[in-house]
Amino acid sequence: MTTPAQFVTLGLGEEVFAVPVDYVREILDWARPFAIPEGPAYLLGLTDVRGRGTPTLDLRRKLGMTPLSPTPSTRILVVDIPLPGGSLSVGLAADRVIEVAAYGSEEIEPAPEIGVPWRNEYIRGVVRREGAFVVLFDLVRLLTSEDVAMLPQVQAA
Repeated sequence: MTTPAQFVTLGLGEEVFAVPVDYVREILDWARPFAIPEGPAYLLGLTDVRGRGTPTLDLRRKLGMTPLSPTPSTRILVVDIPLPGGSLSVGLAADRVIEVAAYGSEEIEPAPEIGVPWRNEYIRGVVRREGAFVVLFDLVRLLTSEDVAMLPQVQAA
């Protein structure tokens, strides 16, 4: 048995997703990002993260779901996504953050080919949990090179 990997689980509507805890720099309370004109529909704008403008995405819209409607539970996960030549800092807006959970590689099933409303190339795998599924994001694939080119003020760290 392998050492379980840790993930931050988050909710988008009734669905539960997870990102590797190693990528999460911090979790912020919701604050409306500074809007960027003519950005992609899923780009909410820039969030001030310790004095630096960080592009913030509406994960719901990125996945083809209804747009984010902020509530007191809405959070922004600031993640550092490793890319060739550096990393990309991005805020991911989610309806809620649930917990940090550990999953062993033997628990992770391959991404389903059909039956999910979003593109399965974004999915690293799924884990069965409490009678439902937790979808593990592949953050590098979630942001394609076209997406990265459209984000403002992106700098390799």
